[in-house]
Amino acid sequence: MLNLARWFPFLAWPRPTSALLMGEFMAGMTVGLMLLPQGVAYAALAGMPLVTGIYASLIPALVAVLWSASPRLGVGPTALTSLLIGASLMGLAEPGSAHWVSLAVWIALLSGLLQCALGALRAGWLLNLVTSPVLNGFTQAAGLLILASQLPALMGLRTTWNAFLSDPSLHHFDLRAAAIGLGSVVLLLALKRWRAGFPAAMLVAAMAGVLSWAIGFADSGGDVVGTLPAGLPSLHWPQWLEASEFAALIMPVLVISLVSFLETASSAQAEHQRAGTRWNENQDLLAQGMAKISAGLCGSFATSASFSRSAVNLMAGARTGWATVFAIGFVFVVLLWLTPALYHVPQAALAAIVVTAVLNLIRPQTMFRLWHISRTEACIGLATCALTLATAPRLYWGVLAGIVMGLCHFLYQRLHPRIIEAGLHADGSLRDRHLWHLPALAPGVLALRMDAELDFASARALEQRIVDQLGAHPEIRHLCLLAQAINRIDITGVETFARVRGLLRQRGGTLHVSGLKLPVENCLRRAAALVPGPDLALYRTDAEAIGALQQLPSRCEAGTLSQH
Repeated sequence: MLNLARWFPFLAWPRPTSALLMGEFMAGMTVGLMLLPQGVAYAALAGMPLVTGIYASLIPALVAVLWSASPRLGVGPTALTSLLIGASLMGLAEPGSAHWVSLAVWIALLSGLLQCALGALRAGWLLNLVTSPVLNGFTQAAGLLILASQLPALMGLRTTWNAFLSDPSLHHFDLRAAAIGLGSVVLLLALKRWRAGFPAAMLVAAMAGVLSWAIGFADSGGDVVGTLPAGLPSLHWPQWLEASEFAALIMPVLVISLVSFLETASSAQAEHQRAGTRWNENQDLLAQGMAKISAGLCGSFATSASFSRSAVNLMAGARTGWATVFAIGFVFVVLLWLTPALYHVPQAALAAIVVTAVLNLIRPQTMFRLWHISRTEACIGLATCALTLATAPRLYWGVLAGIVMGLCHFLYQRLHPRIIEAGLHADGSLRDRHLWHLPALAPGVLALRMDAELDFASARALEQRIVDQLGAHPEIRHLCLLAQAINRIDITGVETFARVRGLLRQRGGTLHVSGLKLPVENCLRRAAALVPGPDLALYRTDAEAIGALQQLPSRCEAGTLSQH
């Protein structure tokens, strides 16, 4: 059973009971009432036919929950992924056209295959390449772009912003649509403030639809959802693309896969922290990849895990994946029999649902907090945000530039490790002697501690520091390397260690090494770098090394310096 559960995680769900299913049903209905209007709204954001938002909320969500290691995730269309799809395809096809749909389907299939491959190769660690400031800067910019994209529908703008700015007049707007859109935003925010888990989106969409029907909004030219095809989606295989079109999809596929999995990670980690369990990121990579592939085969667009719906699912008391199954069941019923009820829902109301959903992404105060913690990382986040806005609609350049800047910052830190000259503090600890104005450990002794691994990245910095110090102080004959902070050593580090020992031997001095960890010591011994001799002294603890170093003058006079 355990082996089967590894391949089919849903087999590990608790055995259903009437009490369990009742609680899961109520949680599922709460999420389902959110999922339906959001799915339609996010389909519009992605430039897709509106019914594909419902398709993306059905079979892909079922596949994800059955194979996910985090069964309480709310999987389906999300604002960030939908924005990336719409922005990536801009200029390649007409939004909503058959070719646009084909391109979006290929994005879903390719990003799904990529995530499945990464999950199978257990490459979930790649998530660590995206730092928090980069993700924060990208989501801030994406939130602003989503708001900008929804303003025309929200305000009932009939023409373009350029036409309005060249001839400012109210005739450019449908005032009824603007009233519905702005009123929906106010009502959604009020309901969210009143009760976070309340399915406000469904209530507002229903009220807007009833109002639209009552005033004849659609009959008088108002922009509404319109007729949606009923019935389940059929198997869809997109038309084959030209090589240039596949090439144009490479960057969007990479970024959508990455950003989608970051959305999943933020929700999954919150779920597992609350449950006190360990998150299996590779299994969720597989599940999300399979969900995207199934979305493409349904003629829909790439899905992801929604942080808001996942949070509502947990808040509503969901304990297993059965809650998501019930939410999917609700979408199934609507798709079969209730799609005509969506006909009169104004597009302005859908825009209001998107706007209120993405307001959580725009949190400028987080940048101020980052600034107080690390100005360099805050600048990386701000640069990511600015580049994402500047390169719109090619949003992927912003996040990729952020990743590169984050990696460059990481490499700079690894190439410039913290190396201090240690002195003995009054409290008995070893600290930076120049910062704390401490004397040297002993006359003629240089004591250094490097807080990094001794590898290809840091070895040159350590060797250069030693050479500079010994050149500036000819009287120094003894170097003490406090090695407790060194967790790993590679071949470059071994070669550097041997050169430093040879340098001390040429000066007629000794290399003293304190606190070598076993993996590092074993590596040095295999390289014959710890062969006993008068030029090397080893100590297990810093206290032992300090005691020996402080006796050096008298012991050197007696010529009795021994191997420790």
